Amino acid sequence: ALIMFAQYVPGGTFEKAAAMAEAITALARRCAAAAGASPACLQPLGRIFLNTICREESLPGFSECCAKKDPERNDCFLILKNSSRGSVAPFERPNTEAACKNYSQQQHPLMGYFIYEVSRRRPFLSAPTILSVALRYEEMMKDCCGSAEEPALKQEDCFQRQAPEVVKPIKDDSLRQEHTCAILKKFGERTLKALKLAQISQKFPKADFVTVGKLVTAIAHMHKRCCRGDMLDCLRKREEILQYVCSNEDNLSHKIKKCCEKPLLQRSECIVNADNDNPPAELSPHVREFIEDKGICEHFAQEKDTHLARFLYEYSRRHPNFSAQMLLRIGKGYEELLTECCRPGAPDDCRSRGEEELKKHIYETESVMKTSCDIYKEKGDYYFQNELLVSFTKKMPQLTSAELIKFTREMTAVGSKCCRLSQDKLLPCAEENLDLVLGEICRRHLANPINPGVCHCCSSSYASRRPCMGKLELDESYVPLPLTPGLFTFHEDLCTPEAEQLQHKKQEMLINLIKYKPSITQEQLSAVTAAFAAMREQCCRAGEPEACFAREGPQLIKRSEKMLSA
Repeated sequence: ALIMFAQYVPGGTFEKAAAMAEAITALARRCAAAAGASPACLQPLGRIFLNTICREESLPGFSECCAKKDPERNDCFLILKNSSRGSVAPFERPNTEAACKNYSQQQHPLMGYFIYEVSRRRPFLSAPTILSVALRYEEMMKDCCGSAEEPALKQEDCFQRQAPEVVKPIKDDSLRQEHTCAILKKFGERTLKALKLAQISQKFPKADFVTVGKLVTAIAHMHKRCCRGDMLDCLRKREEILQYVCSNEDNLSHKIKKCCEKPLLQRSECIVNADNDNPPAELSPHVREFIEDKGICEHFAQEKDTHLARFLYEYSRRHPNFSAQMLLRIGKGYEELLTECCRPGAPDDCRSRGEEELKKHIYETESVMKTSCDIYKEKGDYYFQNELLVSFTKKMPQLTSAELIKFTREMTAVGSKCCRLSQDKLLPCAEENLDLVLGEICRRHLANPINPGVCHCCSSSYASRRPCMGKLELDESYVPLPLTPGLFTFHEDLCTPEAEQLQHKKQEMLINLIKYKPSITQEQLSAVTAAFAAMREQCCRAGEPEACFAREGPQLIKRSEKMLSA
């Protein structure tokens, strides 16, 4: 209840949200005791929530919505909820000493306050995620605050170590939810259903087509409610799906048994993260019947979507080693093949070309991922990110330095996470995690257009977004940065022993160099980088580094100009 009120009324105080939550909880207790005999107990829960908000005269901005009748009233509240995103300032972690003092004095209100603060900043985050994070937060407080005699320095160190892991599910779940909702909004329900069909067929390969179809429809419907912001309906749909999955676990997967034994709040995350079940032993490795059977064109003409869905289901359950995005591209390729080969007058061997095209696409995708991982393993995090910075600054020079560093850091993290995996797990890990980063770039483009190339990749096809972005080269429409006095500055802070700070400064310079000379060759870049490294080493050894940089910096810029114009 506290989560619901904080998400619907992010501008209200904690005390007001807590009071409304207590009123709802008290009503629930009375209804349970009276076995629901009271008329108030027979109302839908959503209506009870909104009635409670509308009774509060001190809450501004809701009078227009409260004047409406349901379902228009609910729709009005959802519009307000959507417009409230980002209206609350980011959460600042309180002083360690003060936080521990509050925890020791009033444990329960502090937990409630944490739930309230997270909920009002994340109006679309699911209640199970918020509650599970709150439990981890409580464990951290208990662990880090310890006894009153614990040194403040030790407490601070404990928080620094544990806090990132505690809040990680908030960031991860928010990102995945935004990603899913963006797919639904941009590409429609058909694309979302195809994505879920591929993922569920991989996870539950022994489930029959009808069962997988039911789950796909239910999950797509749940996401429509969740993306709309109707969190009560979203919760109900999620619970129904979990009940269905766990009551049919014998027919779905033996890998989810432990998940279904967990409390309801932990069940969803566990099932999502569970390993794919092993494909049935009797499953043939190929699906040639979708190419060779004589009645294929008739099936395609009469029930196109069902036929394509069955192909995607059969192909996905046989290939847990492929990413869902790649499976969608294969499904699209199959659709294009039948569209071409089932037309009147098509040559007899038309469909047989499909297998060669399929092998070619699989080889190209696997080669791209293998090459990227080889570079990552050879160069390590920092230099691999620099390679990405050069590439993506050329593709998207309109992005700020901070954005380019953020996106390429996330891509580098994908390399760190996935390149160590076995070959059968590399592709799903790499492409599905890269897809999240590309989704962020596309949402950034939607908010503030980047360039026509990015627009094409973000708009034309969800499944082909990654290969499309990979093929982008220099943005010819970009006007390079002029060489102003402030574009390249060199100061004593380049001598900092802090590796992370130094790397950040060097990466900002690298980005400015590419934006100044987008057509820079690898040879030119290497020459300028070597000249900069030599100057930095010389000045950081000098007695007065700042004076050295003031003298040598302009000379380096002149020499670099000559190198770049050669």
